[in-house]
Amino acid sequence: MTHHDLTDRHVSLEALAERAGRELEDAPALDILRWAAETFGPRFCVTSSMEDAVVAHLASRVLPGVDVVFLDTGYHFPETIGTRDAVAAVMDVNVITLTPRRSVAEQDAEHGPRLHDRDPDLCCALRKVQPLEEGLGAYDAWATGLRRDESPTRAHTPVVGWDGRRRKVKVSPIARWTQADVDAYVEEHGVLTNPLLTEGYASIGCAPCTRATDVGEDARAGRWSGRGKTECGLHE
Repeated sequence: MTHHDLTDRHVSLEALAERAGRELEDAPALDILRWAAETFGPRFCVTSSMEDAVVAHLASRVLPGVDVVFLDTGYHFPETIGTRDAVAAVMDVNVITLTPRRSVAEQDAEHGPRLHDRDPDLCCALRKVQPLEEGLGAYDAWATGLRRDESPTRAHTPVVGWDGRRRKVKVSPIARWTQADVDAYVEEHGVLTNPLLTEGYASIGCAPCTRATDVGEDARAGRWSGRGKTECGLHE
């Protein structure tokens, strides 16, 4: 494929994403994922933080054996790793674990210990953003569990959009769902969830940068608390 062909392909993918975003805005999550599965086949994957397996479960219903990409930053709670292992064991998905180029010890040696405290943006870039960008190379489209009600920064998340940074179609099939919708789906289908969700954690990331949330706080308030940071860079 020539550079010109590749450029044309990206233009067509972008146009495809924007059209699908308009046409599928009011569609059920399964229909959005069915469109993605039929359009991209094996070049479509789901990304999961293993906070819950709702989107992975939904995707497995329309594309059995779908790739579910998980970022193992080296800083996860044991409960998160356990959720990943359980999802891999019991669901009809193919869990793919991505790791950063450097271990935590190697990063500490290069940048000093506790980089997440001193420069959380750099830590996220090294341990999340870079591995994901490399890991998504085999795909044209990826699905996320983003929801509009999670925080103001996510309020305008399209159900299908164009990820200009990675030049890929980004699918957020439960963007219009509420927490109540998620809870109802989990209960109806017995979907695996991270045990920390029952211990006051509304959003689960790396252990050093995540705390339980208080009543009345939005779901993202427990991430990078007190640092003026609400996103890791994966969705910016």
